[in-house]
Amino acid sequence: MPKASSQSDNSAAGGNLGPCPICGRDMIAGPSVDRHHWIPRREGGADWSYLHRICHKKLHNLFDERTLATLYNTAEACREHPEIVKFVKWVRKQPPEYMGRHDKPRRAKL
Repeated sequence: MPKASSQSDNSAAGGNLGPCPICGRDMIAGPSVDRHHWIPRREGGADWSYLHRICHKKLHNLFDERTLATLYNTAEACREHPEIVKFVKWVRKQPPEYMGRHDKPRRAKL
């Protein structure tokens, strides 16, 4: 995954950041967008990309950091997980600014 760290700030009002690597919807700079490290920093990762906040929360809701680092360290791998497939089908019906909420993590075990 290409390093997106040259994009230093996502707070530029109304700036289009392109499609979300998880759901494919357009991302608009602001509070509905987060940075996601594909391999968590605790696991030695540095590469990151912008994701919708709701997509980012869904990943961390489902997977612990070790699982993200070893099995789901690319957008492609994440999109293949059955829970993410179901989530993407739902979230694509929401507007790009939608942030939603998440319940307590139900993380998958290795």
